[in-house]
Amino acid sequence: MEVENKNKEPDYLTVIAKLINVILILLLIIILLVIINFSGIGKGNEKEGKPYEGAATPAKEKTEISQAWQAPDTMGWSEEKNITLLRYGRNLIANTSYYFGPRGKIFQLTNGMNCQNCHLEAGTKPYGNNYGAVASTYPKFRQRSGSIESIHKRVNDCFERSLNGKAIDSTGMEMLAIISYIEWLGKDVPKGEKPLGAGIVEIPYLDRAADPEKGKIVYDLKCKTCHEDNGEGKLNSDALTYKYPPLWGEHSFNIGAGLYRLSRFASYVKYNMPQGASFDNQQLNNEEAWDVAAFVNSQPRPKKDLSKDWPNIKGKPVDHPFGPYADKFSEKQHKYGPFQALLPSNK
Repeated sequence: MEVENKNKEPDYLTVIAKLINVILILLLIIILLVIINFSGIGKGNEKEGKPYEGAATPAKEKTEISQAWQAPDTMGWSEEKNITLLRYGRNLIANTSYYFGPRGKIFQLTNGMNCQNCHLEAGTKPYGNNYGAVASTYPKFRQRSGSIESIHKRVNDCFERSLNGKAIDSTGMEMLAIISYIEWLGKDVPKGEKPLGAGIVEIPYLDRAADPEKGKIVYDLKCKTCHEDNGEGKLNSDALTYKYPPLWGEHSFNIGAGLYRLSRFASYVKYNMPQGASFDNQQLNNEEAWDVAAFVNSQPRPKKDLSKDWPNIKGKPVDHPFGPYADKFSEKQHKYGPFQALLPSNK
């Protein structure tokens, strides 16, 4: 019996050891699951297990992108009487610098950027600052000028602000071609309507000020590969047009451009940057978008006389970065936020 008990004892210990191993493995799995849950690994635009404010759910994104405005197919140009004008207009949007840049073939009027550096894919990309609602909503009253503006005026605004240049002849062939192309893009949009996916979709305000220092980290990680260390952009091989536009410096947009407002820049990059990003394939969360906007718009860029802008200061957007204002808040808060306290409903 004594010999028999000694032979059974190792089996008993082996069972205990196996149970302990199983328990340890289960504990390890539980610990890993807890770490993954709280770190947000694999959760996209989430932080500490909670979605960022305003983060769209995949189901919502899928629905919205399927219903978003889509540009008409250029194959339909074969039926258009003004096909030559349309082609020229699209080319002017896509290759503006070739015609109007520092070494432009027609005039030397602009900083070298192309219209499609801001209005992506020649103004056709959904949520990419496209032209889908231009024809349907213009002419319209704009608070910035305090007047009713035509498409001609809006186009020249871009030449003078985003392209930091001079206005082109509003009766010339180039303006006629650009407007013909823009109107063709919006030909199926009913007058007065702005379809889903037109222009830029705005993202929610943060509950804090946008942070340029945090934005520099985002820029270094996700932007400078294309736009370079000093934001100077990257020219094409022809040295006439930009493959990746300058984000600041003497060849970038000036302080009067729409993208100099943080809400516009943040919303623009959220759904379009870095390369390959789209409304349903976002690569930045809301905080990253606001912070990188704060960083880029803190860098030096060309000036512009804005003294005639916003004749009614009560009409200024809350994130317009220059006073005077109709409230007591500082220029710094109007530029970087937090913006909730600046909203009319909270004043």
